Amino acid sequence: MRALCRPVMEQARYQYSADNRGVILDRYQRPLRNLRLSVTDRCNLRCSYCMPEPEYVWLPREDILHFEEIEKLVDIFIGLGVDKVRLTGGEPLLRRGLPDLVERLAGRPGIRDLAMTTNGVLLAPQAQALRDAGLHRVTVSLDTLHQDRFLALTRFDELDRVVKGIETAVSVFGAIKIDAVVIRGVNDDELVDLIEFGRRHDSEVRFIEYMDVGGATHWSMSRVVSRQEMLERLSERYGPISAVKETSSAPADRFQLSDGTIFGIISSTTEPFCQSCDRSRLTADGLWYLCLYATHGTDLRRALRSGASPDEIAAMIRSTWDARTDRGAEDRLAGRDRAQLIPVDRLRRDPHLEMHTRGG
Repeated sequence: MRALCRPVMEQARYQYSADNRGVILDRYQRPLRNLRLSVTDRCNLRCSYCMPEPEYVWLPREDILHFEEIEKLVDIFIGLGVDKVRLTGGEPLLRRGLPDLVERLAGRPGIRDLAMTTNGVLLAPQAQALRDAGLHRVTVSLDTLHQDRFLALTRFDELDRVVKGIETAVSVFGAIKIDAVVIRGVNDDELVDLIEFGRRHDSEVRFIEYMDVGGATHWSMSRVVSRQEMLERLSERYGPISAVKETSSAPADRFQLSDGTIFGIISSTTEPFCQSCDRSRLTADGLWYLCLYATHGTDLRRALRSGASPDEIAAMIRSTWDARTDRGAEDRLAGRDRAQLIPVDRLRRDPHLEMHTRGG
C-alpha cells in the first residue's frame, strides 16, 4: 500500500476551521467537507455509462426526503464541517420546486459553495430562477457535439436543448463547467472540439475517464482513454500544456493551454484521487454513502423519521466517518480481474447500487 493511503488506526481526531466548526477526519485523515445531495433518482436521459438498462426500479415516492427533511440533515452535516453542497440526481431539475430548496439551502451561512450538476435539458427555463434563489455554480454534462452520437449515447434527441441550456446558464451565472465522459470509439475524437466549444461558451471543460461504477455494464479497460493519452492528443493540436498548480480536493487536475485556456481531467480510473477525497453522497431517500463504489449506506431517513434527535443523527454520521477507510477507485485499479462491479440482477433488486441514484 502506498504511504499516502496508509490508514491511521487510532480514533480520528478533530480539527477546527476558522469559524470553529468541527471538521471530522476519517482513518486516512480526510475531512468531511463535501456533500453530494441527490434530490431525485429519476432522469430524462438514459446515458449508456450511467443508465444502460432499459428498465429501472425507482425509489418509492413516499421514501423521498421532503425539503424540510433535507434541510434538517444538511444542518447536521454543516455542524460537522460540511461547507460544500452539490445538488445532483438522477436529473435534479426534475425535482418539483427545486428553486425553493436552493433558496432554503443558500440561506445557510455555513455553506460556502452551493452547486448543481445537470444534464442541461431543462436548464434554460430554470437558470434564472435558480440563480435568483442563490445557486452559486452550475456544471452541465455534455459528452458529444454530434446529434447522432448524442442520440446513441442518451437515447433522446435533446442536444439542441442542452446547448441552449449551456448558453442560458452562461448568460445568467457567468462561466460554468462542462463535464464530458470520454469513451474510446465513441467520442474520444472530440477532445479538441469540446475544448473549442467551451472556449466559445465561456465554460471550463472537464474530461472524465470512463468509470466502471453502477450499471456501466459495457465498461472495459480497453474503452478507457487515460489522462496521459488525452494530454498527448491535445498537445498534438495545441502544443505544450502546463499543469495548473493549486491546492484543492477537487476531483479534476487542471491544465492550461498556451493561450491561457483552462481545462480539467478527472482520472478516477487510471490515477485515482482517493487519498484526498472529502466527498460523501446522500441519496434522494436518505441513504448516506461514503464512496461512489460503496455497496452499503447509512439510513439517515429512518433515523430522522423515527424521531432521532439532531445530536443522535450527528453521532451516527460522526462515528461512520471516523471509521471510513473507503478508497474504492484505488481498490478497483489494484484488482487483478477488473470485472463488472455489480451484477445486473443485483442492480435490479437494489436501485441504490446504480450511479444515477447516488448522484454520480
